Amino acid sequence: MLEELNPVLHSQLRLAVMSVLMSVGEADFVYLKEKTEATAGNLSVQLDKLSDAGYITIEKTFEGKRPRTLCRITPVGRAAFEAYVEVLKKYLHL
Repeated sequence: MLEELNPVLHSQLRLAVMSVLMSVGEADFVYLKEKTEATAGNLSVQLDKLSDAGYITIEKTFEGKRPRTLCRITPVGRAAFEAYVEVLKKYLHL
């Protein structure tokens, strides 16, 4: 019997965010929004879910008067993503 895919990561937008962060390590909200083509509201909700799972950290600061939200992948998030990929490979018989 195959392992279950991680339900936190098995969401199109959360998987896209994690994929971006796996390659760049950290990214701001605007960059993630552009790369994933998500709405601001949906991206915000999904980032909170990833943060609640401990997969990313979210740092909110200001650049001048403009808010800036910076997301970083955590070691737990990196490990979860790598495990997700390994389970997916089993499904694909790779």
